[in-house]
Amino acid sequence: MLDIVIEARKAAVSEAVAVKRILPFRLRRMVGPFVFMDHAGPIANIPTPPSAMDVLPHPHIGLSTVSYLFGGQVTHRDSLGVQQIIRPGEVNWMTAGKGIAHSERFEDPAALAGGLEMIQTWVALPEEDEECNPAFDNYSVEQLPVYTDKGIWMRLIAGTAYGLKNSVETHSPLFYLHVELDAATPFALPQEHSERGLYIVKGSIEIAGNVYSAGQLLVFNKENDPLIIAKTQTSLMILGGEPLGERYIWWNFVSSRKERIEQAKEDWKQGCIVLPPNDNHEFIPLPDDKYKTAGAPKPNPLS
Repeated sequence: MLDIVIEARKAAVSEAVAVKRILPFRLRRMVGPFVFMDHAGPIANIPTPPSAMDVLPHPHIGLSTVSYLFGGQVTHRDSLGVQQIIRPGEVNWMTAGKGIAHSERFEDPAALAGGLEMIQTWVALPEEDEECNPAFDNYSVEQLPVYTDKGIWMRLIAGTAYGLKNSVETHSPLFYLHVELDAATPFALPQEHSERGLYIVKGSIEIAGNVYSAGQLLVFNKENDPLIIAKTQTSLMILGGEPLGERYIWWNFVSSRKERIEQAKEDWKQGCIVLPPNDNHEFIPLPDDKYKTAGAPKPNPLS
């Protein structure tokens, strides 16, 4: 029934933000087109100033980033000139394609008074779309359908599942939902997708007599339809879809071709991936790469 259970590992994305890193995992690189998943928070003690949590401008290629908040507020800026505040229940969907840089800033202490908690996933692009033009969309709470039943509340973030669909533009068949279950509520995964995963944000569930808890991603075989029972009040993110084939991941770059990753490294070093025009005075440099000559020029922060 279960293909694998992945335990979240500790990672850091900024000076003051530690995350639970779920994907990629060495024994399971992807679930459908989902190639990356981070769970930040809950962070109750917000530093002063909150800018200590900022994620400085950094590049992406070959993927879409999907940001979803449970609490707090983040300001997104990117190479397209977009500046967008994301609030709980909304979706920020940024398609990097051939290359984009963006930042995530925490600029409103009042909006963080109740803490911060968010999930970010990366969705790999099909090969024919890996070099598409960058794009950005914010989808409001009103654009994301909600389904309720006895003990069940769910919001469709993207794709199709349980007969739900929305206007979130995707490049391949997938599903992504936020689910809340009351204690003792039974639940089943959607059956129309080849690969399915369930991440426990909080609470615990029981499947076939085994109990699983917060911080675990359960990946299921297609042939099985597991009965999931919430042991307590439980929050889940369920996701998956159709596989796209092997992808290479290095830092923030995703591609079906190793040589494209090398090009992206050089593009960032040379300043070919433009920084956000309204956030271009600092950036995250390329991590040390022992296969590259030291002393290469850095991106021009005023590009």
